[in-house]
Amino acid sequence: MHIPFASPGQRVTRVALIVFVALVLGFLLLPILAVIPMSFNPTTFLVFPETGLSLRWYRALLDSPDWSRAFRNSLAIATVVTLIATPLGTLAAIGIVRMKSRARPLVVALLGAPMVVPVVVAAIAFYFLFAPLGLTNSFAGMVIAHSVLAAPFVVVVVAASLHGFDISLLRAGSSLGAPPLTVMRRVLLPLIAPGVLAGAVFAFMTSFDETVVALFIAGPTQRTLPIQMFEGVREQISPAITAAATLLIIASTLLLGSAELLRRRAERLGAQRPE
Repeated sequence: MHIPFASPGQRVTRVALIVFVALVLGFLLLPILAVIPMSFNPTTFLVFPETGLSLRWYRALLDSPDWSRAFRNSLAIATVVTLIATPLGTLAAIGIVRMKSRARPLVVALLGAPMVVPVVVAAIAFYFLFAPLGLTNSFAGMVIAHSVLAAPFVVVVVAASLHGFDISLLRAGSSLGAPPLTVMRRVLLPLIAPGVLAGAVFAFMTSFDETVVALFIAGPTQRTLPIQMFEGVREQISPAITAAATLLIIASTLLLGSAELLRRRAERLGAQRPE
């Protein structure tokens, strides 16, 4: 933020604040970034700094049936969760934004509970709920649990894109004879599409990176990539884990960047709407 006619003391304070924030971010990011060069380590031990560069452990990931199966499971579960959580979260966000009842804070709290409750508590609750129903050790159980965790993120993002939305546009479409589904598909969804896509990205990331609930619900045939990494660290520390972690870092960065671009596009579309 530019401060016009700032005094020398204010400029020094501003520079000190920027330096302090940069140091804090560096302290938080350096351990994560250190994993990237370690993934190119040619030895069978985790060494930093490296004695050379090699793609040995990336080839090991591609050649390992366990890692390949874990990646396919994570991708399949996250894709199905995204397809379920995105429409449910979008509809819930539309309902919350248009709700005028006094129960709205309660509904918002209930929908946002999976984001607030500690994940280990949610995992235990899912286990005791799913065990009598036979949903543990199943693909369906993983999808349902991850959908419950992912939907609140879609609600938050889509609700943010709906703020300032001109409801008269929906009334205009209805007055011209369009049925409700047509109004939603031709008027509402195109205007909030960036927010919906951003919510879908967050839903995918939530499912793809989730570990704790998967440890309680997943069976041997539903081992996901985070579970494979967790058990690899617990049983034997292999540099292949750093290669998998590097790929996850790159994928998460790309997805977060895409979500941020979609969020900014939604803000620009909101700013261009007539008052």
